[in-house]
This record gives sequence, C-alpha cells and structure tokens, in this order.
Amino acid sequence: TVYSEVKAPPPTDNLTSLRKMIIEGDSFLGSVISSSLTKLCLRASGLAGIDPVSCKDMTLKALLVMCGIVKMADVCMIAQRSSASDCKERITLCCRVLLDPKANELLKDTLLLEGKTTFLHFLSVLKERESKEAEGKEEAVLTTQADDLIHFRQLRSQAVQGVDLDLDDGSDLVRATGVGGSGSLSDELNHVYQLSGFADPVYAEANVKVHDYDIVLDILVINRTPNTLSNLTVELSTMGDMKIVERPQSQNIGPLDQTTIRASIKVSSTETGHIFGTVVYEDSSTGEKGYINLNDIHMDIMDYIRPAHCTDEVFRSMWAEFEWENKVAISTSISGLLDFLDHIVKSTNMSCLTPHDSTEKGNFLAANLYAKSVFGEDALVNLSVEKKQDTEGKLGGYIRIRSKTQGIALSLGDRITSVQRGLPENKSQ
Repeated sequence: TVYSEVKAPPPTDNLTSLRKMIIEGDSFLGSVISSSLTKLCLRASGLAGIDPVSCKDMTLKALLVMCGIVKMADVCMIAQRSSASDCKERITLCCRVLLDPKANELLKDTLLLEGKTTFLHFLSVLKERESKEAEGKEEAVLTTQADDLIHFRQLRSQAVQGVDLDLDDGSDLVRATGVGGSGSLSDELNHVYQLSGFADPVYAEANVKVHDYDIVLDILVINRTPNTLSNLTVELSTMGDMKIVERPQSQNIGPLDQTTIRASIKVSSTETGHIFGTVVYEDSSTGEKGYINLNDIHMDIMDYIRPAHCTDEVFRSMWAEFEWENKVAISTSISGLLDFLDHIVKSTNMSCLTPHDSTEKGNFLAANLYAKSVFGEDALVNLSVEKKQDTEGKLGGYIRIRSKTQGIALSLGDRITSVQRGLPENKSQ
C-alpha cells in the first residue's frame, strides 16, 4: 500500500503585509517599490555624508530587489496579467537609471523633482473636485418628503388614465429624462417619434417619456379618412430586455378625429432596445380591415447612463474583474487631444477620472471614464489616443470599453462609433 501526503504550503503568518503582497504577484506594488528604491539611491548619491562604497552597496541591493520582483511577477499566475508588462517596463527604466550614467544624468531631476510637482498638482485637482462635489450636495433640493404618497400608474383605472396623468406623479416628472418638469421644449421634441407617413389613412406619432425603470408611450393617432374607424388597436412588440406591461386599448375614432393612446413598457437592464408595431383598424362604412406598419422606435442607452466617480484602485480592480470588452478604433477629424476627450465625455454622459490640464502639450493622451446605469451596472472606458507624426496630424488609437454585461459594452461601442466624428459638423453649423 502506498500512502501519499499532500505537502502543506509554507506558512505565511510571519511575513509582513508588504512581502506577502509581492509574493502573491502584485506587480503594480512592485513597480512602486522599485521607483521608491531608485529615488532613495539617487538622493543618497548626492548627500555629502555617505561614502561611494556605501552608495554602491545600496544600489546593488536595490537592483537585486528589483530583479526579484520581476522574477516573482513572471512566476506567479495573476489576474492583472495585462498590467504586468507595464510594471516590468517601469522597473527596467529604474534599473537603467541606476546602471547607466547618461540615463542617470538625464532622468535624475525628473524622478526627484518633477514627480513631486506633478503629484502635488494631482492632489490639488482632487481637492477641487471634492469641494465641487460637496457644494453640489449642499445645494441639492429636496424633491420628495418622507410622508408623501406614492402614486402607482399601473393600479389606476383606465378611465383615470388621461393625457395629464403624470401631473399627479411628481417623482416621475423629476426623474424623467429630457421631458421632466424643468425640461425645455426642444428636449421634449427630441423624444417625439413619427410612426407613420402623412399619406397613410392613420397618422401616428409617439411621445416617449423615459423613466428609470419604465417607458411611457403617449401615441397620438389621427384619422385622416372621412369614415369612422372602429376597433383601432396599436399592437406593439419589443426587441431587447424590455417587456410590455400595459398594452394599448382598442379605440373608435370618428372622421378626421384624433385620440391619444397610452402604453407602458418595463425596462430591466441597460442595453439598446427597439419598439416596433402595427396599427390595425376596421373601416365602419366598407367593413374592410387595414394594417399600417409603424416605424421603429430606437431606445438610446444614454437615457440610462449617469456619470459617477470612483477611486483609481476601484477602477483598476473592476477593470481586471469585468469580462466583456469592446474595442473601438478611433477615426475622427478632430485635431485636438483634449477636444476629442471632452467630446467623448459629453457624448457618452460619463465622468473623466483622469485630471488633465488644458495648458499641457503633447502627442499622447490617456484617460479613464466611468459611469453607472440606473440599474447599478458599471461602465468603464479607457481612452488612449495619440497625434500621428505626419502632415495631416490626425488622431489615432483605441477606446476600450469593459462591463459586466454584454449589452452595455456593445451599446456604448455603437454610441462612441456614431458620435466620434460629430464635432466638426456641429462647429460648421
């Protein structure tokens, strides 16, 4: 009989937290330690009280630690495999500064002085952002009291559901996007969709009110014939993660008369959806049935995306965790790096987590964008763009989108692809 015992892993209770994290393969922490050791060696070389032998001994120990960190990152199987190559390149630069006298002369001031200045500027930008967020929270107006009644539209009788139903639902007016109580007429008209043609016997258009978790359609139906249309029904169907909760009721419309039909659709996730349908009616004078196919209503994902903020550590952990990724190539005629970044942030309704100074000049820009849906889903975007060194000076690069669900990644990619060329046309107008 052969007995085999499983070898117990080496005890890690006596290890410090820093060493334990490095052994587990935290390459980002290893790059930070390498940068700190390099700065200590550079500062020690400029001090008068340290002899050259001690300085060289310190440099050799620092190089051995850096080589061990790189070796540990290669051996360990970590989830942040994509960031390991960047950290390895950073550690290689630190080793070159300590070994090459020319690199030491060129990068010594950059590592010791300019890094501190940049970090102080970064902290000041964070303080300004926190102060602005605090002012926004203080100025927030209380829209609903704790003892206010909650009106459920689905529980009301059909006789009560008129056109002015939402006047009783104060919370719906505040939460509505684009057609709320403070919305302008142009915002409301942007949510009006023409469903049939002017030459059709029945003209129909829909006013779409997008709430957080449901969509309300107010469909205006006009009888353009001299006959009475009986049993007129708007049959709706949806494509995507949407469900029709309240179907439109049949109506009898007199000659050249009009009426408003209401429909409710429940939304359960953030993704682009389509609403399509058909108008079915019966002519009272001839007894013939008519069918009119309606134009599709395209529901934009921007109605569910809200800007949000998170720390760099949380963003990095979510980026490594999320499995769905959509990569969009940059193709635009916008020439400025910051102009393109501002256009993407405004078009996608996201917040930029990477502070940028408008006075900075360069040929490369990288930024992280973050947003949350009304359903609590996270959307991460990494923008890497560079100005090509040619006569035209066009921008090139990629925009990477990551999320937990496939719908957000694909819908945001389609949105960015459609709007990244839109800025020059708006300016020309």
